[in-house]
Amino acid sequence: MLTIDMPEKVREILHTLRDAGYEAYIVGGCVRDALLGREPNDWDITTSALPMQVKALFPHTVDTGLQHGTVTVIKGKEGFEVTTYRVDGVYEDGRHPKEVTFTPDLAQDLCRRDFTINAMAYSDSAGLVDLFGGREDMENRLIRAVGEPARRFEEDALRIMRAVRFAAQLGYSLEPRTMQSVKALAPTLSRISQERIRVELEKTILSDRPQMFRLMYETGITAQILPEFDRCMEMDQRNPHHCYNVGDHILASMENVRPDRVLRLTMLLHDIGKPDCLTTDERGVDHFYGHAERSMELAGAILRRLKYDNAAIRSVTTLVRDHDRAIRLTPAGVRRAVVRTGEDLFPLLLEVKRADMEAKSEFSREQNRAQYERLTEIYDGIVQRGDCLRLQDLAVKGADLMEAGVKPGPEMGGILQQMLEEVLAEPDHNNREYLLGNFLRRITDSKDTLVLTNG
Repeated sequence: MLTIDMPEKVREILHTLRDAGYEAYIVGGCVRDALLGREPNDWDITTSALPMQVKALFPHTVDTGLQHGTVTVIKGKEGFEVTTYRVDGVYEDGRHPKEVTFTPDLAQDLCRRDFTINAMAYSDSAGLVDLFGGREDMENRLIRAVGEPARRFEEDALRIMRAVRFAAQLGYSLEPRTMQSVKALAPTLSRISQERIRVELEKTILSDRPQMFRLMYETGITAQILPEFDRCMEMDQRNPHHCYNVGDHILASMENVRPDRVLRLTMLLHDIGKPDCLTTDERGVDHFYGHAERSMELAGAILRRLKYDNAAIRSVTTLVRDHDRAIRLTPAGVRRAVVRTGEDLFPLLLEVKRADMEAKSEFSREQNRAQYERLTEIYDGIVQRGDCLRLQDLAVKGADLMEAGVKPGPEMGGILQQMLEEVLAEPDHNNREYLLGNFLRRITDSKDTLVLTNG
């Protein structure tokens, strides 16, 4: 009989429930992940015991969702959700059932779940309970809805995105009837909150196969959640630097960057404004002048629509703005680029530029790679030397200027900024005596010239 290795605390909960005369199983994603040889993030437990019966068996519990049958059992510092077998009522809002009914029948509980790979249960005593062929679908690398696909998606439209997300995470395909229902019911995603859309979108692009985001386009999902991307998929790039249309270039660039939230979002949105910037010259070559700025504007609007936090919006829009900006390959030029983008974001910008470059055609690629290597070499030298890049690292502070007679305000800020500009060009000039002497002399000379002119 197949066995699944469970944490001891999970085993204790199952045994406690069974010793009291109830059925108990681990269920859902933890069973799927264990069969895949992955370490489950959560261990969900389902049982025939009613919520109050569960609470009576364990000394430390939290009422996570009693109306839906869920009690969290606390073991040490860990919590494990224990949910009573249930049958869902009518889904009136495309998300939640109007009511749930508890049932003593595991089969009734499993048949309400979304996909066969998530509808398996396991216990040491009963082994694997797989009523809908989930294990076979895993062997065939298929995402299949439990029962009638349309009904599953009508109950909760977000399952439409979850189908694609699981396909991306696992490298599976959508079973034909499931695919058909995804396409037919994609418009119902308009009923889902932007916060829930964001979570599934992010899980998809952070998967090992971000290129499967294309499936969201092919099934009509992006038409509902990111129509700006559809325009990119329909926009060719007749330019020697490109071998893909805009949308496929975006997908290729996401493949070329590590699965970091800011990086993947940046690549998804870095060229999103290109359709608004298309011009074609007399030779028939396409150009997209100003697309970085337009993409930055659209990226900000899209991220706000998806309810992203301000820090993520700032990071992504800055990287989108600067992704195509030329950088002079001199220490001074790179230092100024670091200041413009931000010390925290510039290392990410280097990753963005590399991913963008590798998703283009072979035209000038070797030259571009050489320039990129030179850019990273110069930047590494700046970091190793600890070159001054911020006002905070300037050898002169505001107090030094006040002591020299400069009043706080715009004039002082302007002087400090000029000092930083000089130090960015000449790092050796970041010396208190040099900067004070040089700039105060300029101020004095400027005032003397003003007096002579007025006279």
